[in-house]
This record gives sequence, structure tokens and C-alpha cells, in this order.
Amino acid sequence: MDQPNLTQQTSTVLSLPREMAHEAPAPRALRRDSFAGPLQWLLEGRGWAVLLPTIDLTLSMLAVVMALGGPGAVGSISSRESPLLLMPLVILVVFRLRGLYRSRLRSLALDEIVPVLSGISIAAMAVATIGALLNGGGHAELHFVRTWVFSLVAVAFGRVMLSGLRRRARALRLVGKPVLIVGAGMVGAQVARRLNAHPEYGLVPIGFLDEDPLSVAEVGGRDVPVLGSAADLEVTVARTGVKHVIVAFSSVADAQVSRLVQHCQELGMDVSVVPRMFDTINNRAGYDNLGGLPLLSFSAVNPSGVQFAVKHALDQLVALALLVVLSPLIVCAALAVRLSSPGPVFFKQRRVGRDGQVFDLYKFRSMRSPEVADAEPDEAGASLGFLLAAGSAPGGVEGVDRRTAVGRLMRRTSVDELPQLFNVLRGEMSLVGPRPERPEFVELFRQDIERYGDRTRVRAGITGWAQVHGLRGQTSLTERVEWDNYYIAHWSLGLDLKIIALTLVALFHDAE
Repeated sequence: MDQPNLTQQTSTVLSLPREMAHEAPAPRALRRDSFAGPLQWLLEGRGWAVLLPTIDLTLSMLAVVMALGGPGAVGSISSRESPLLLMPLVILVVFRLRGLYRSRLRSLALDEIVPVLSGISIAAMAVATIGALLNGGGHAELHFVRTWVFSLVAVAFGRVMLSGLRRRARALRLVGKPVLIVGAGMVGAQVARRLNAHPEYGLVPIGFLDEDPLSVAEVGGRDVPVLGSAADLEVTVARTGVKHVIVAFSSVADAQVSRLVQHCQELGMDVSVVPRMFDTINNRAGYDNLGGLPLLSFSAVNPSGVQFAVKHALDQLVALALLVVLSPLIVCAALAVRLSSPGPVFFKQRRVGRDGQVFDLYKFRSMRSPEVADAEPDEAGASLGFLLAAGSAPGGVEGVDRRTAVGRLMRRTSVDELPQLFNVLRGEMSLVGPRPERPEFVELFRQDIERYGDRTRVRAGITGWAQVHGLRGQTSLTERVEWDNYYIAHWSLGLDLKIIALTLVALFHDAE
């Protein structure tokens, strides 16, 4: 799950008196019966704990049958092949041990596939070992390999389809879990806004509990009302039927929060906690204990370390290979730009990269020459008089739309970005990383957005974690900064491969 982040507002917010801070009306999810019925039970209730392993078992059994040659061949299998019949049960056991039946807020297709593939591979090795022990070292290698491959395809396909169905049902608000948020401050309000903006998480905030909530203006807006204090937990749960509580920062003392969490667990509720110092936590956090006192250890990503040196070397090798493979497309695009309108083939613009170093970023020109002689042309089409909306990042079409027909097509397919492969070869950019910004905007955003400057700890990228999650063009700047810093804190070569895969999928959608 993406971590909430405390960010300053890009425009001044007027603080209203507390008695004037009107709360938002309670949403429909406040009713006990908002989410009920067979679909809710199947996708969000106890039925999910039955449905998921049932689908895995059915598809893995089908894979075994097909690997053996069909239903007719199962009854006549030899003793060497008989261990294959254990494969479905071993897969269930491995999945259970690896936590693949734990409920998750949101998962991408790749999040489903990777652990499934590794789990099935472990199960296949276990079954092969059993076969070797039972048959004195001899078994049907071909059938074992076929069973492994068929199981990979069948179970991974089933998982992707099932998670996609669940995600779609959540997005349409056909299913979901009403949730209470303890703490109506900046973090709690941001959690509520994030859940309302992304229904695919499956959690629907219905209200806050807080003894001394900040005003609506102070937290930048609250979508749901404050229903009471933490002492009103049982009454609120009984009235709303809530089964999930998120504990965010509040005015409640830590000892009282601990008792509240324990009480929620006694009531059979799921509890999630936004930890303090969440900006310093990443997936490398270690857990230890000092007697009965838990200790968390943090290890930060080192952009100057060996791992990033390997990343940059791979970036340049892949960029060179892509330039060779895509050279016919690059040449055709250059000719199309040249013939479409007067002007240079390439567009060049100053951008800020790693550690604040300024470099020239290259794209195919997608704009006609500006009509105003002293207007500064850029690839976004910015014109004199264009004002960036508060809280939005620059990008897209800024002002008068001067895109050519060829330029529209290139932007829609992201072909205009291909010249940045030369920036990668020159060591100015990476294939994956935060998108670079113009110097004038960097200076402005450093003053207004908390941790904006942290984005420049690593090389800028052609694609990034924020971009593959839809934060392109004039979208929320604070969210983009949050996603970029999340990428840096959690960086790994595996995450880069995941982003590249998501970028390839995004090529089939309109980039604008």
C-alpha cells in the first residue's frame, strides 16, 4: 500500500474558526446494509477465504490432468507419475505458508503473478523430491516439467482474473468494507481522501473518531464527518456495523491508542495503523526485540552504492539495445516531424536531474511554432498567460494547443519520448526514476512542497512509479512527490522491472 505523506499545501489555506468548520455529510456507506448480499460475502467476507483456495485447487488439478494427457490418462498412470497427484495439495500448503491467502488492500497483476510463480515452483520441487524418494531416483521428468508449466499458467491466470474481478467490483462500489478512522488530523484526512479517490482498495471511510479534531480548513478538507471520540467506539461500531478501524495520528495519548487497538481486536475487528515516522519506513525495515520491547531497524537506499551503479550500467546497455531495435521507428518519426510542419525535428529543454544538475532533455517536437514571437515554445505548449492550477504539476497541454497531427499521435503513443534514450546513454537519466522538472518549477516547488527536493537524490527517469499510476500531466503534485519518494525508499531492480512492465501495458492506453 502506498504510504500517506504529510505535505504542505501549494496555496495558502485560511484557517476557519472551529465552530465554522462544517463537516461533510455522512456518505451512503454509513448505513449498515450498504454492503451486503452474496457478492459482498464472496469477495469481501468469509467467502473469499473459501473461494481463493478453491480456485487454486481446481485449476492446479486441471493442470495435472492436462499434463498427464487428459482425464482418460489419469486412471492408468504409472507409479513414477503418481506423485504428481500430490501437486494440488502441496501448492495449497505452500501458498498458505507463504501468506498468499492473506487479504490485501490492493494488488496489481504483477503482485499476484510473482509470488504465485515462486510458490508453484517450490511446490514442484517438493513433488519432484517426493517422486525421487519414492522411485529410487527415477521419475517421469517430462510429465513433471509439463505439470509445473501447466500449473504456472493455470493458477496465475486464475489469480489474475479473480483479483481483477474483485478490484472491478470494489471500483464500482458493489462491494467494500466500511472503515472508521481514529484521528481526524492531517494524516487521517489524507487517508480518507486517498480511500475515497481509490475505491479499488475496498475500504470506504464513513467517519472519524477524535477527541479534539482539527478544523476542515486546517486539514485541507474532510470527506466524511467526525462521529465522536475514541470513547464512542463501541456505540459507533454498533450503529454502523464497521469491521475495520484505521488508527492515524490523533490527540489521543499512545497508551490510550494501544488500549483502543486491543479493544478493537477483542470486538473481532481488523485494525490497521499508520505508524509514526512513516516517511522513514520502507520494505527493508527489520524487526528485532529487546526483551519484550520491539525494535525496528531501518536501512536507507544509497544512490551512490553498488546497486545503483549496476542499475545505471544496465540502463545504458538497455538504452543502446532499444536504440538499435527501434531505429526504424525513430527514423520514421523524425521524418514525420520534419514533414509535418516547419521547425527542428527534436525539441530540447532544460531539466533538473540528480543532485540538482541541469541537463538538456530531448523529445520529438510535437508543436507548431508559437504564434507570439516572444513566447517560449516548449513540448507542453505553454503560452503567455498560462497559469498552473494550485496543487497541480505542470505538463500536458499548457495554454494554446499547438500540437500537430503527427504530434498528437506521437504523444498518444509516447513515441515523442524515445529521444530520451540518448539522455540515458549520456548518463543524465535512467530508464526508471522520477520525471525531471524545469528549473523554474523546481525552485518554486522546493519552497511549497515538503520533501520535493528528495526526488533529485537519484537520476530522473523516462518512466516512473508515479507515471504508471496515472500521475502524468497536470495531476496532483503532492501525490506525485509522494509516489516518487516511495519509489526511491523502496527501490530495487525488481521494482524497476515491475515499472517497465506496467509501462509496456500502459502503451496500449492513451498516454494523455
